[in-house]
Amino acid sequence: MTSNHAPASSGFQNPLPRRPPLLFSRRRSVLAGSSPKPKERKARHTALLPACLTFLCLLCPSLNAQTIDDGIMLARRSLCAGALYTHDSWDSYWQGSLQRVNGNIGTITTQTITMAANYGVTSRLDFIINVPYVWTDASKGVLHGQSGFQDLTLAAKYKLLSIPVGKFGALRAIAVLSGTLPMTNYTPDLQPLSLGANSKTLTGRATLNYLGRRGLYLNGTAAYTFRGNVTLDRSSYYTNGQLYLSNQVAMPNLFNYGTSVGYRKNNVSLLGDFSVQQARGGGDIRPQDMPFVSNRANFSKAGATIKVPVPKVRDLQYWFIYSNTFQGRNVGQANTFTTGLMYTLPFEKRATP
Repeated sequence: MTSNHAPASSGFQNPLPRRPPLLFSRRRSVLAGSSPKPKERKARHTALLPACLTFLCLLCPSLNAQTIDDGIMLARRSLCAGALYTHDSWDSYWQGSLQRVNGNIGTITTQTITMAANYGVTSRLDFIINVPYVWTDASKGVLHGQSGFQDLTLAAKYKLLSIPVGKFGALRAIAVLSGTLPMTNYTPDLQPLSLGANSKTLTGRATLNYLGRRGLYLNGTAAYTFRGNVTLDRSSYYTNGQLYLSNQVAMPNLFNYGTSVGYRKNNVSLLGDFSVQQARGGGDIRPQDMPFVSNRANFSKAGATIKVPVPKVRDLQYWFIYSNTFQGRNVGQANTFTTGLMYTLPFEKRATP
């Protein structure tokens, strides 16, 4: 899921034509058609409901909160799947350490639909896949939004150990190896409206988690990400005080860490979150210039997570996640929320007579 795109400066003209987001185009085509009668609409909705539930079962992330950076593992031979919508927007950003606004771009909005799945091979090993579709937009100026599939994420999550803590709960240590691969040949050279950095990555992560019997949830996680070079559609560029006669851009690696504290029991999670990203290199956005893909992008975020079961639908869970970027360098001061449904499908019961 994408946020904190680097902000734009004045004076940049995008050569690409403006293309409306796919979702909006479809909405307009629906509105342009004739309106169905109430009985026809009811019949369509009745037919669509099981289709949507089937879609959720087949595609995305989890009922019991399994993500790459949490301390929860799936049960053996269980599939968790769902779809998440993320809305990220900002009109204020940091140019280096200087916070400012730019009336030439207005508000930058990035929307994402992430389809993901998590499969518990054993009680110790999960495989995770995420497929995001992204579209971006600027409310003012000449910058044109982009849309398309971003980066495929694959991850293997392994529980190293689980230690009972008396009668109170259990402490877990988890290791995750993950990587991303750009799914399309989108350009990384139209920041902040590019779909992403278009860089292949490899991440190692360690998580320490405590879950109490009465629902106390404590989670700490840290990760280091290696990022591959980015190829530009031009033969030279200038960044960090130096001219490069090449189309290859070395990307700074990233260090991330975060913590979550709250309540988790009976498929209900109420958590407070705090996370930090620190780039291991890269230059600042230059005055009167657009952002560059290898800029040093640092940020600190705080937020909250709510996950509750959907009434009368077993194993279906609703998610709402909010975060605010309250400190940063070469990123937008973003407000971000994510919402969606997750479904868990256990295969173990069906396989065992």
